[in-house]
Amino acid sequence: MLNTTRTRYALSKFHCFSLRFSYSPSASVSLRLYSLHSHNIDDAVSSFMSALAKPHPPSIIEFNKILGSIVKMKAYPTAFSLFALMESKGITPCIFSLNILINCYCHSGQMDFAFSVLGKIIKMGLCINRKIREALEFHDRVRAFGFLLDEVSYGTLINGLCKMGEVRAAVELLQKLERQPVRPDLVMYNTIIDGLCKDGLVTEANNLFSKATAQGISPDVVTYNSLIHGFCCVGQSKEATRLLNEMVQQNINPDVYTLSILIDALCKEGRMIEAQRIFDMMLERGPKPNVVTHNALMDGYFLIDELNAARKLFDDMDKIGLTPDVWSYSIMIDGYCKNKRVDDAVTLFKEMRHKNLVPDTVTYNSVIDGLCKSGRITYILDEMHQNGQALNLITYSILLDALCKAQHLDEAIALFKQIINKGIRPNMHAYNILLNGLCKGGRLKTAEDIFQHLLIHGYRLNVWTYNIMINGFGKHALFDEATALLSKMKGNGCLPDAVTYETIICALLNKNETEKAEKLLHEMISIGLLKRENKDSMSTIPWEVEHILGREL
Repeated sequence: MLNTTRTRYALSKFHCFSLRFSYSPSASVSLRLYSLHSHNIDDAVSSFMSALAKPHPPSIIEFNKILGSIVKMKAYPTAFSLFALMESKGITPCIFSLNILINCYCHSGQMDFAFSVLGKIIKMGLCINRKIREALEFHDRVRAFGFLLDEVSYGTLINGLCKMGEVRAAVELLQKLERQPVRPDLVMYNTIIDGLCKDGLVTEANNLFSKATAQGISPDVVTYNSLIHGFCCVGQSKEATRLLNEMVQQNINPDVYTLSILIDALCKEGRMIEAQRIFDMMLERGPKPNVVTHNALMDGYFLIDELNAARKLFDDMDKIGLTPDVWSYSIMIDGYCKNKRVDDAVTLFKEMRHKNLVPDTVTYNSVIDGLCKSGRITYILDEMHQNGQALNLITYSILLDALCKAQHLDEAIALFKQIINKGIRPNMHAYNILLNGLCKGGRLKTAEDIFQHLLIHGYRLNVWTYNIMINGFGKHALFDEATALLSKMKGNGCLPDAVTYETIICALLNKNETEKAEKLLHEMISIGLLKRENKDSMSTIPWEVEHILGREL
């Protein structure tokens, strides 16, 4: 048995440590000043039961006072019973309550239970409150005194680390456990494997999986689901399929989540025949497809422009007792809008409202995009305002693009200012939309001012940004400015592409600046932006360039 004196000392250190994260100073002062006048166990139990029977029980602090006094009377079995009764009545213990319980277990020599409660404290006081590093420091302090936490405590620490994105630290902790009496269990391995897969580290996850099985830990459906999802996310569907076959051979039945993951991956790769085959097998043999499965297959059919097949799946959900969710409608609406069936999209959007389904930002963005492209922008904006739906940067960018393409440039500038005034920082995509609209609308000076603002404030301009401005200068025959910008982009570390050169070359040729155009054309060849199909022709040079230059390159 562990040394009780040393244990009490270790846990008393934790008592101070945990209160620092759980109580205000005033609360701890009130607890320190409290003393129960009666030292009679019957009076204490009576007070406890009376408080518990009230329609509106007092705060947990009052129960802690009574439990603390009972422990001081060394009535440990009574304290255990009252604590269990308190929890059964729906009163949630705080960290101080659990410290009392630990103290009770320590005095009664039940150290396994004491450390089990300690795991619960770590989860309540540290991992849930995102204080993972503090939890690890406490773990190291307890280990320094020669004590071990139990599987529950280590599982809690590992889960907290993974949820905070500290998967590497979780792996290190697992490696330490392999040298300790407390052995890693399946739950710990599953947690870390899932964390590694979510970080895209599927090879490491698979290696850990192999290590666990070599140590005699049998994987379950959760283990395989994490790995299958991880391999699908990195485009390795063949490896995911191998794992599916392996789990079946191990007599582990894939669930609806397993097969939905595979269907989604196959759909994204355009392998619709295989995805449909799995879906049909699920209908025949089980597990039955759920809404998520239908959504994955619907999305796949839209990716290959099979609108009718997608619609049939959507309608079939009602027939088999499934209710399409917001994501189901979003897939359908987005698919219809991208295929210019905006009226069908709007009909589904209205149907959502009738079924009390609240559209999310993705749904609104799809409808806005479709309506903007069909010249019907006001309807959806009014709808969003009425429902208090916040516009995000994607929504604003869609609106901005619509206004610029319609050459409503004053409204576009006003909307852009509104974005900034709402505290939303426009990204380069939004700036490029506005710059492109201004240049095409003849507002080159305004575009140039914005462009200079971006340069001065250190924005990372991309090749599209430079190409927009170079095209604007070229259309206004400002060739010196265009070539100067070409030099500037090189100096700023942004490499020009074929579009950059061709934009300037074509503008020069249109103004009969053949010599300057030819110089840039040779520069394109020297840096490898023009590829020869054979030594007598250049496949990517526009035919008019070769014609105007009057010779083959």
